[in-house]
Amino acid sequence: MPALPKSCDVLVVGGGNAGFSAALSAAESGARDVVIIDKCPEDWAGGNSYFTAGAMRTAHAGLEDLLPVVNNVDADLAGKIDLEPYTKEAFRADMDRVCLGRSDPALSKILIDESNSAVKWLAKHGVRYQLSFNRQAFLVDGRYKFWGGLALKTQDGGKGLIEDHRRAAERLGIKVFFSTAATALHKDANSGAITSVDVESNGARASIRSKAVILAAGGFEANPRMRSQYLGPGWDLAYVRGTPYNTGDCLELALRDVSAKQAGHWSGCHCTCWDANAPPDTGDRQVSNEFTKSGYPLGVMINSAGERFVDEGIDYRNYTYAIFGRQILAQPGGVAFQVWDSRTIPWLRPEEYRDEVVKKIQGDSIEELADNCVKNGLQNKAKFIETLKAYNKATHAHLKENPDQKWDPAVKDGVSTQSSTEQLALPKSNWALPIDKPPFLAVKVTGGVTFTFGGLAVNPQTTAVISATTQREIPGLFCVGEMLGGLFYGNYPGGSGLTSGAVFGRRAGLAAAKLALGSDVQARL
Repeated sequence: MPALPKSCDVLVVGGGNAGFSAALSAAESGARDVVIIDKCPEDWAGGNSYFTAGAMRTAHAGLEDLLPVVNNVDADLAGKIDLEPYTKEAFRADMDRVCLGRSDPALSKILIDESNSAVKWLAKHGVRYQLSFNRQAFLVDGRYKFWGGLALKTQDGGKGLIEDHRRAAERLGIKVFFSTAATALHKDANSGAITSVDVESNGARASIRSKAVILAAGGFEANPRMRSQYLGPGWDLAYVRGTPYNTGDCLELALRDVSAKQAGHWSGCHCTCWDANAPPDTGDRQVSNEFTKSGYPLGVMINSAGERFVDEGIDYRNYTYAIFGRQILAQPGGVAFQVWDSRTIPWLRPEEYRDEVVKKIQGDSIEELADNCVKNGLQNKAKFIETLKAYNKATHAHLKENPDQKWDPAVKDGVSTQSSTEQLALPKSNWALPIDKPPFLAVKVTGGVTFTFGGLAVNPQTTAVISATTQREIPGLFCVGEMLGGLFYGNYPGGSGLTSGAVFGRRAGLAAAKLALGSDVQARL
């Protein structure tokens, strides 16, 4: 490992997708000495990006637009794919709908407008993409039907994405230092510009002078104190989906040292349905994203009191998975049971529900399934059975009234629990098949925190951090990734987090390089 440099052109704090994107952009834009530091040890490289499925939401013109950047589609397969264009207007509608109309319009416009070019830019740097058949398409009537506005993923998910980033960084001469945490920011007393960053590297303290600093160190999702403080009571007990090193340190030091302005939804987060038997305080780098349990649209979710608590079919999974974890945590004991029968068990994705990954609760009757759920924390067996029987009665009534309506998991099929003769107080709006054909399966789930939405205010054009004192940019300080505030509120369109890291990382790297090169020009005059 080379010695930690005393100075550099651009210093990136954080080595996830956003940090690497910023570093690649800075290096290709002419910055000579680009350095990434990350407080995690090397065997935890990649931050939360490592734990993702690698999905990246992008506006596109349809299959032909995406084929040049994917490596898993030949001509024969291409002829069996239904993939409609996902326009900028559709992306905008999704952002406005799921983010409650509160997403910063300038930030979200840049995200949407540059999503396609950013993905293709990373592809030129060696990021390998594939069409996400396993997560975003169903094989219906011999054709792969993509749904929910999301089609692309990186090869081998987050693990592959970080491998590709690290190879690209090495090619461009970017130096990466692990076990190196930022501990303080310093600025010039007269200009207010960032001058250096104090670090602690493998137990030793040092300072790195830099012409530009890009903060990309993630949110506070792995910090129980901050979760309880900002997300609310009980959130200190939430499971952590990803890296244990995203503890909000850089958010706090930016507020403390340079009076950075806060922005975004500080009481909001991405919290998904998560295996209740997963490690509570950290993700598992081997199992990784496979602890996600996103098969709920195919069945129902019932809490430990025996009651349903969400409309599992209200929307495509892409627009509900980041909020349903929060709903689970609000239930008694913070757990729930996902339930299916033999009709839909074959549709569950193997990477999330195979025997090696998940503890399965099974039964040859609803009563036997309930008994076995009791052994795993169900508190009210009678209500569990009553809930399923009422659900089944409602689904049968709808199917009888609409005999020609076809169940189709790739579209909002309207197969529901609501008919003229039977209606549930809490409907299931789509994909509502009866659950009465044995064998039966249940999986116990909780909420897994992925990332927090609160962050720092930035100039959308450059990602320059804004001062809460002056309301102006802090010269030389930029912010990307989960630390960037104002983009997501309440929820987010699935796959847009990694895209945000690429889009704004690219902008930050360019702005930081221009600043560094401009300083060199002035010094030579």
